[in-house]
Amino acid sequence: MVTITDVTQLEGREGGIFVPTMGALHDGHGSLIRDAARLRDAETAAGGQRRDVVVSIFVNRTQFNDPADYARYPKTLDADLAICKACGADVVFVPEHETVYPPGQMVAVPALPAAARLPRLEDALRPGHFEGVCQVVRRLFELVRPARAIFGEKDWQQLVVISAMTADLGLGVEIIPGPTIREFDGLAMSSRNRFLTASERVTASALWRALRAAGAEATPERGEAAMADLVRGAGLEIQYAAVRDAQTLGPVAAGRPARALIACRLGAVRLIDNAPWPTD
Repeated sequence: MVTITDVTQLEGREGGIFVPTMGALHDGHGSLIRDAARLRDAETAAGGQRRDVVVSIFVNRTQFNDPADYARYPKTLDADLAICKACGADVVFVPEHETVYPPGQMVAVPALPAAARLPRLEDALRPGHFEGVCQVVRRLFELVRPARAIFGEKDWQQLVVISAMTADLGLGVEIIPGPTIREFDGLAMSSRNRFLTASERVTASALWRALRAAGAEATPERGEAAMADLVRGAGLEIQYAAVRDAQTLGPVAAGRPARALIACRLGAVRLIDNAPWPTD
C-alpha cells in the first residue's frame, strides 16, 4: 500500500475502485474497503486487468453547515492508514485542502438532484450540506478518475444524491452501495459514536429498535409513528422519522422499495440511521 498526497502520483491509476472517506475510520469504512478489495480480486481472478483500490481521506469543510462540527471532526491518520492496509487498499490519497480546492480556481457546485432538495430530511436540517457533498465528490472523481466508487448505506440520502448526481452529469462512475455495519446492539457504526458518553451509548441503540418497530408496521404512517414513539420514550430528541420511497425519497408508492429513515440528537451528538421498510 502506498500513501500519496500529490495528485500527480495518481497518474496511471485511473479506472480503479474508489472508497472516499473523511477519515476517523471504523469497521464500517473497513467493510467498504474490503468490498472493494474483493471486487478487485474477483475481477483479477477472472482474467481482468488488476485495478487499484483507492481510498481517500479528506475532511471536506464545505459540507459542514456547523463550523464547530467541522472543527471537532476526529483526525486519526495513523490509525486510518493501518485500517486501510489491513483491509486491502492499494493506494491511500490524503490531499491537502489546496489540492482539492486550488486557490484562485473555482470548483463548481453541480446542480443538485431532486433527492437533495425536496425530501425535507437531511436537506432541511443541514443547509448547504449536499452542495458541499456533491462539490467534493465530483472533484474527487476528477482527481482519482475511478471506474467504480463505493458509498455506505448508512448515509442513505447521501447515497441516493450521489447516485443521481453521477447519472445526471454522465460521470461514468458506477456507484456501488455498501451495507451498514452495526454494533452488537444494532447501533450503526459512525465516527460520531466516539462522542457519546457511556450512558448515551446505551440510549443510542433505540434508533435501531425504532427502525425495526417501523418495519413491523403495515403502513408508512404507522411506521413513522412507531419510530417517533420509541425514540421519544427513550429520551432522544427526534428530528425526523420518515418512511419514503427508497430511490426518490418521496412518498411510498405501491410495489416500489421503501426505506425507513431516522435522525435524532442525543446530548451533543447527532445520529442518523435507516433500514429497508418493511423489515426484510
